Amino acid sequence: MGSASLYQLARRGLNVLGLEQFTVPHAFGSSHGLTRIIRLAYFESPRYVPLLRRAYRLWVELEQSVGERLLYQTGSIDAGWESSRTVQGSLDACREHELPFELIDAASANRRWPGYELDSGMFALFQPQGGFLTPEACVRAHIKLALEGGATVHEREAVVSWEPTPDGVEVRTARATYRAARLVITAGPWAGSLLPVLQNLAVPERQVVMWTAVDDEAVFSPDRFPVFNLQASRDMSDRYYGYPTHGRPGLKIGKYHHRLERGNPEDLRRETDAADEELLREAIRRFFPRANGPTLATETCLFTNTPDEHFVLDRLPEASHVAIAAGFSGHGFKFCSVVGEIMTDLVTEGRSNFDLTMFGAGRFAGGQTQ
Repeated sequence: MGSASLYQLARRGLNVLGLEQFTVPHAFGSSHGLTRIIRLAYFESPRYVPLLRRAYRLWVELEQSVGERLLYQTGSIDAGWESSRTVQGSLDACREHELPFELIDAASANRRWPGYELDSGMFALFQPQGGFLTPEACVRAHIKLALEGGATVHEREAVVSWEPTPDGVEVRTARATYRAARLVITAGPWAGSLLPVLQNLAVPERQVVMWTAVDDEAVFSPDRFPVFNLQASRDMSDRYYGYPTHGRPGLKIGKYHHRLERGNPEDLRRETDAADEELLREAIRRFFPRANGPTLATETCLFTNTPDEHFVLDRLPEASHVAIAAGFSGHGFKFCSVVGEIMTDLVTEGRSNFDLTMFGAGRFAGGQTQ
C-alpha cells in the first residue's frame, strides 16, 4: 500500500518522501511470497467489486509502464457447499455486477481441473478473470515509477512517532525529524503502534504458506489450475487458499487464520514447524492429493485483522490531512494499486470517488467516516 501511495502521490507532482523501516520489498509484512490472489467474485461483499475493477485497470497500466508482467489470469475458484457463505457471497457479487461466471458441481470441476478433488456435494464458482499478482515485482514497479516521478525513499528508517502541527505534520524517526503538509500512513502490522485509534482494531496474526511437490507440474500450471478460495466446512472456520506453480515448483497453499496466533508483530514467530505443515497437509490430502508430495518450502507472513475483516480507508477526524490504510485482514494485496490512488485522493482532494462508508475507522465505535 505504501509503494502504491508513493507512486500515485509522485504522479500528481507532489514532493513526497517514503519511509520504510525495512527494505523495499521485504518479507516481514504481507507483501511477499511470490504470488498473491486477485479475484472479482468477491464473497466478502459486492461493494468491493468497483474497487477491484479499478485495481485491475491500474495493475495493467503498471505492467505497461514498467514493461513487466505482474498479473496472471488463471481464473479463480470459490468452492464450498452450495449454501456456504463463500459460494453464495461470490454468486451475489457476480450477479450484482454482471460478472461472467460458472457454477460447477464437484464432479465436473474435478474432471475439468484434475489437480482438484473436491468433495461430493461441493460446488465451485469459476470466474475467468481471477488469478494472481507477483507481489515483490509489484512493489518494485511502484517504487521504480515513484522514483522516476521525483519521489524520495528512505529504507531502514523506522518511524518512531508523528503528530499534527498547525500547518501539517511532524514525523520523527531515529535519524531525523521531517515536516510535511500531508501524511499517508500504511504501516501494515505496525498500524496500531502509530495510530492509537487502531491499537485494538488492527491486530497482527501469524500466517503460514507451504509449497509441496506435485505428481505432474503441467496439471498445476497456471493455464490448468485456477487459484482457489475453498471453504472446507459448513462454517467459516476452515477455509484455505492456494495457487498454481509459479516462481518455484509445487502447489502453494495457506489456511486463513492458520493457528490463531495473534500479537505484537515483533513477537510473532517467523520460523515454521511440523504442526504448521500438518495443518496445511490435511487440506492437501483431502482436496489436492496429486500435490501431496514432500514439503518444498514454507514461509510466514502477517495478516492484520479488523473485527469485521473489512479494511480501514479513511482520514483521521482530528487531522483530516492524514489518511490511513490498514487492517487488510489477509485479502488486501490485490487492492494495492487502487488503495494508493484512494490515499492520494483523500490527502489532496479530501474525498474519494469511491464509496468508502464501509471502510471508515469510526464504524467500530459507531462514528462516521470522513
